[in-house]
Amino acid sequence: MLEVRDLQVHFGVINAIKGISFDVPAGEIVTLIGANGAGKTTTLRTLSGIKKPTAGTVTLDGLDITGLSAQDRVRRGMSHVPEGRRIFPDMTVMENLELGAFLRRDVVQSDLDEIFTRFPILAERRRQLAGTLSGGEQQMLAMGRALMAKPKMLLLDEPSMGLAPLLVQEIFDIIISINQAGTTVLLVEQNANIALQIAHHAYVMETGSIVLSGEAKALAQTDEVKRAYLGG
Repeated sequence: MLEVRDLQVHFGVINAIKGISFDVPAGEIVTLIGANGAGKTTTLRTLSGIKKPTAGTVTLDGLDITGLSAQDRVRRGMSHVPEGRRIFPDMTVMENLELGAFLRRDVVQSDLDEIFTRFPILAERRRQLAGTLSGGEQQMLAMGRALMAKPKMLLLDEPSMGLAPLLVQEIFDIIISINQAGTTVLLVEQNANIALQIAHHAYVMETGSIVLSGEAKALAQTDEVKRAYLGG
């Protein structure tokens, strides 16, 4: 579904992403793990078209999207749930969800119904201002808004950030169900333990480079990953 080849990203003279390459097979959950500052968020922002790469290519479902704008990437089937959720606080839950479908020209009522089935709390609070929701509810709203675009590929940046443990488990159960319904997922997550539990494949990033990769469950058993990310 997604092929990234020799991706480089600079901030001025700083080389933040240093020629990384990785794949996200269709139908899988793939996770990028690593410490703060490793380049995970910058990678997602580059994939979704918010940040322009210095070099390299990004291919989505066989199409080179390296030069496409962010909105054209949404049209091609990519949605991004950013770090910090970035919901519109002064708009209602319903208005936030409708904005997720802003590029669509087809009927979206059935998709709204599907979102409300997946996230019942959003149905209850559809007329409530998004800024008054709890952190977990805002995360659900951000995910629901992204799903309104009917993506093939969902980019998730730190969905567990700031959430209580019970809510974290609920959010990750929802991610699994979204994937099982047919959406390919690229997950950036500092909670490496739970990310490696649900992912099919994983890549470990350090200072802008990929230093380890493999099947997620196998990586979780390596001494290096246990020591650095799992507290082993």
